Amino acid sequence: MTAYILRRLLLVIPTLFLIVLVNFIIVQVAPGGPVEQMIARLEHTAVASGDRFSGGGTELAGGGAADSGEGTGGGGYRGAQGLSPEFIAEIEARFGFDRPVHERFFLMLGRYLRFDLGDSYFRDRGVFEIILEKMPVSISLGVWTTLLTYLVSIPLGVAKAVRDGSRFDVWSSGLVIIGNALPSFLLAVLLILLFAGGRYLDWFPLRGLVSDGWDGMSWPRRILDYFHHLALPVLSMVVGGFAGLTMLTKNSFLDQISLQYVTAARARGLTERRVLYGHVFRNAMLIVIAGFPAAFIGILFTGSLLIEIIFSLDGLGRLGWEALVNRDYPIMFGTLYIFTLLGLVLGIVNDVVYMLVDPRINFEGRQA
Repeated sequence: MTAYILRRLLLVIPTLFLIVLVNFIIVQVAPGGPVEQMIARLEHTAVASGDRFSGGGTELAGGGAADSGEGTGGGGYRGAQGLSPEFIAEIEARFGFDRPVHERFFLMLGRYLRFDLGDSYFRDRGVFEIILEKMPVSISLGVWTTLLTYLVSIPLGVAKAVRDGSRFDVWSSGLVIIGNALPSFLLAVLLILLFAGGRYLDWFPLRGLVSDGWDGMSWPRRILDYFHHLALPVLSMVVGGFAGLTMLTKNSFLDQISLQYVTAARARGLTERRVLYGHVFRNAMLIVIAGFPAAFIGILFTGSLLIEIIFSLDGLGRLGWEALVNRDYPIMFGTLYIFTLLGLVLGIVNDVVYMLVDPRINFEGRQA
């Protein structure tokens, strides 16, 4: 097992390199980079203050605009007509775009090896510091949503498998289909309308992870306040996410129940509970456990985006979206690096859990 884990850890390096490289290339050819974003912000500021870029003679703070003898240039950037080449070069130097693409890529990789994710273009703070600040919100949503989803789906899936074809199975399948068809963001809006002061009841808060003055509360009140804020966001994500796992659990159990070893166990006089949870459960849960890392990563980094926006939660999903819109490359690549590394490590952890659930699995027997 140790040799297998070492091989997987070594494979993390080229996998991580290729993922970062492919995304770096895609981002470089995408229109509307950080230089264009800065030009658009300066243009908006100048228009709001009554200045104009074109027309000559207007100076911009920190750089100066084109005079009447420099033409409309702009270095080929959209919206840069009327800006002097010197000012464009100053903006490029600020973002590191005065260097060749390959040099920027390898400089970024060198920093990432030291876990130095650089500084945000537009937030004037370190990317790692920003990620750590946003992490509690996303981890809270991811951990509690994944935990509740598994706590609901596995018992429900087992019950449906044992009572396959019964009235309970039919009615619960109807609820599962409704939950699967209802988008989490739509349910979130409905919960706000019903329980968060939208129209009817005002039982739950609508902003933030904790209340103002949380630091001054006693620990029991802190815990209650924390879950009070999480109740609606987590509920909206659980209802939309438990359907697939429930049906996966049910089908896994049905596949195992029909096998010969289950018939043999029953013939030996074992109780139904002993057969289900002593033999079937261990084998049926393998495929369910296999999806845990992907489910957790999806909820943690992508599935909570709309939920964070709707409930005004400042987490990683919202951070990634804002970085994409603003073309804040250090945050985009920094979060990609952390997310990918975490996903690869969780994949290795997933294999270890496989062996703990079923010791018959031998990774040492695999070829490198």
